Amino acid sequence: MRLTARTIGRATLARQLLLDRVDLPVVVATKRLFGLNAQDPNLPYLALWSRLHPFAIDDLTAAIEDGSLVRSTLMRATQHVVSAADFRLVRPLLAPLLRRVQRNTFGRRTAGVDLDALVAEACGLLADGQVLTRPELGRRLAQRWPHADPTALGWSVQYLLPLVHPAPSGTWNVRGATPFALADVPADECVEELVWRYLAAFGPASVSDARAWSGIGGLREVFDRMRPRLRTFTDESGRELFDLPDAPLPSADLPAPVRLLPEFDAPLLAFADRTRIMTDEVRRQVCVGSGVAATVLVDGTVAATWSIGRAAGTAVLTVQPLRPIAPADRAAVEAEAERLLAFTDPDSRPDVRIRR
Repeated sequence: MRLTARTIGRATLARQLLLDRVDLPVVVATKRLFGLNAQDPNLPYLALWSRLHPFAIDDLTAAIEDGSLVRSTLMRATQHVVSAADFRLVRPLLAPLLRRVQRNTFGRRTAGVDLDALVAEACGLLADGQVLTRPELGRRLAQRWPHADPTALGWSVQYLLPLVHPAPSGTWNVRGATPFALADVPADECVEELVWRYLAAFGPASVSDARAWSGIGGLREVFDRMRPRLRTFTDESGRELFDLPDAPLPSADLPAPVRLLPEFDAPLLAFADRTRIMTDEVRRQVCVGSGVAATVLVDGTVAATWSIGRAAGTAVLTVQPLRPIAPADRAAVEAEAERLLAFTDPDSRPDVRIRR
């Protein structure tokens, strides 16, 4: 069966809770979405605001504080907030990727350091629930390896050990040095479960899509093993797509509401082929270098970027269209932007500006 790009896009929106805001607890929603990007502490809050109703800042903060959700370096070696159970599923599978990132990024700066000894030393420093910030840990490790760069030592441990960043790190508007706490993860790996969960959150998708989302290699063999349990489709270019046997495929004609997504939001990064969510021309304006802009979805695809500036008691949300937006859609964008400012800056005067 061949699927149109619009059908695939509607399926993605449905799996990512972007067709209708839903009433779900934040932990349940985060598990369904299979993680929230957390390069900045506010991004998971903005992602859930776009998907849940009701949703309050304290809802997510409480789940991070009680450990139901944890923040760590995970998919694509970037910061994510996931459920504690999903951390135990995903982190062992990402170990080869994270070791490779350490070697490529900090290998020269840790030359002469026995990495096994480094890991053992760090485990000792973080034993019994001890929490140290990355700079503190780097300085402590440099006492044993004085020739090495303390910053590189701290970052290396972040990639080599299963660490989480406990609250208040990662909560609304809280930034600063990243704290490390050692977490327990199982030795067993269950890559089939990871693929199943990926398809539940992002399917239908190709092997290359799953690899792009996770950074994990060798997935072709995994998909082939799972093939009898999965449905297969092709897209308009003939690529093979996989999906769960009972996963819904919404109609291509289903209306899609305007949504304002934060930077690095998952649907923009979860696929090798991102044309289900934005054209190649739009992608080149959204994904610049290592950055991924905050975006506006209109009729299910990226139509603009947005940003907030603050001065003199006013919060200004500026929308920069990347393609023509019809007058009725512009009104919907303005209304959604006003609702977002009421969430992010309740004590400021809201000002929405849509450039031409």
